[in-house]
Amino acid sequence: MATLSPVKRPMLQVLKAEVNEIGRGCRLVLGSFTVAEWFVLVQHELLLFAAAFFALGMIDEFALDCTYVWMRLTGRIATPRLKEGDPEAITSLAGPAAIFIPTWREEAVIGPTLVHMLDVWPQPEVTIYVGCYRNDPYTMAAVIAATRGDPRVRLVIHGEDGPTSKADCLNRLYRALEEDEARSGQKASMVVLHDAEDMVDPAALSLLDQALWHAQFVQLPVLALPQRRSRWIGSHYSDEFAESHGKALVVRDALGAAIPGAGVGCGIARNALAALAAREGGSPFARESLTEDYELGLKIAQAGGRGRFIRVRGCDGRLIATRAFFPTGRDESVRQKTRWMHGIALQGWDRLGWDRKPVDLWMQLRDRRGPLAAILLVLAYSLLVFAAISMMLSELHIVALPAISPLLSALLWLNLFGVAMRLLMRACFTAREYGWRQGLIAIPRTFVSNIIAIMAGRRALIAYIKTLRGAPVIWDKTEHWDHPALLKTVDKAGA
Repeated sequence: MATLSPVKRPMLQVLKAEVNEIGRGCRLVLGSFTVAEWFVLVQHELLLFAAAFFALGMIDEFALDCTYVWMRLTGRIATPRLKEGDPEAITSLAGPAAIFIPTWREEAVIGPTLVHMLDVWPQPEVTIYVGCYRNDPYTMAAVIAATRGDPRVRLVIHGEDGPTSKADCLNRLYRALEEDEARSGQKASMVVLHDAEDMVDPAALSLLDQALWHAQFVQLPVLALPQRRSRWIGSHYSDEFAESHGKALVVRDALGAAIPGAGVGCGIARNALAALAAREGGSPFARESLTEDYELGLKIAQAGGRGRFIRVRGCDGRLIATRAFFPTGRDESVRQKTRWMHGIALQGWDRLGWDRKPVDLWMQLRDRRGPLAAILLVLAYSLLVFAAISMMLSELHIVALPAISPLLSALLWLNLFGVAMRLLMRACFTAREYGWRQGLIAIPRTFVSNIIAIMAGRRALIAYIKTLRGAPVIWDKTEHWDHPALLKTVDKAGA
């Protein structure tokens, strides 16, 4: 029999002493149970709670997946491809089009955006309204330098120091449009919203123009382009938008639910915007909202207007969509998602209420689950640590693990199946737009998405509480420094 060396015997004795000390500490009695037993029992109950709520979420996602697959198989969902002579080749519009671009410190990207937009949208009926604040001279200078006196660009100076709110800047652009219409005696036929960092598609404007003959609000897809220098934070948006604008909004449109605005690539019929402005005291965009674009589409639907999500591919197979780079830093991404979660999930509850139409109610529940999902994610990751500690206590014979009930076992298996399905769907939709490599990376990138959601959820709750106590709504915008149009070639995966 092998024996321990004299050197190793003291080490083993020390280790046993430490284990015994841990055991004595864990055997402190609190009520009828020891500390260790209380820990294991609480961990078991939290696991049951989390598993039940996660199961509800998984059932929701599975219902959406099944609806999408069924509609694809029955032909109710399809992505048509333009042919020669379709809107891509049309150079004229049915009427004047106003493009709204609100800005605040966008001197790095507004120039490439305008140059590219004027190049691919040569229609003389287009007027681009760029909103700048009076205390933002660098953005104004960038706009002037990029447009070089092009009469299709209208620089609108906000009379207040910025930033106020994005909606406030949009309302200033709306007043500028009304002034121009009053002078010319001709009204625009549609208003299109874009951000300062967008790269528009050549066929998008004509597609919106035609779609608005049959709807009052139209949203085109958004493609968040993968970024080589930010493969995890900046590129995780690619996965989220690929699935959201490839499945969720597609199902939403097919079911006839209200379509929320994404703030970019969305067109509004001029008469619908005027009607909304009349109901809102002359300002169609909700100044006190952090997600005025999201509210815009839903308000038009609540007033009886029809909203559409249009997903079409060009003659060359590219998706007709707005392309953009998203934040590459953790803090910037958290701030952006904080604004989305605060505006959609928390403010939306207060400002929009709940719809009685079953399909709209379903979609509202999905839109507003962000803070709850963040809490459950924190609980889930914490439970992984707690489970490891419980197993360690069991291996040290300090406490016996409780038996897993049939209910908990069923919930855990359902959650495991749900997580596998979520990762598979995320990978498939990402791969469809960006290639199989990005699809595979999307699986581990889901963890990054979850961590950012957790951090944003905490900030959103704090920010919401502050607004309830009277804090003003401020445009907490995301900084942008890169633009897809500056690249010599856009990766084919993003095209």
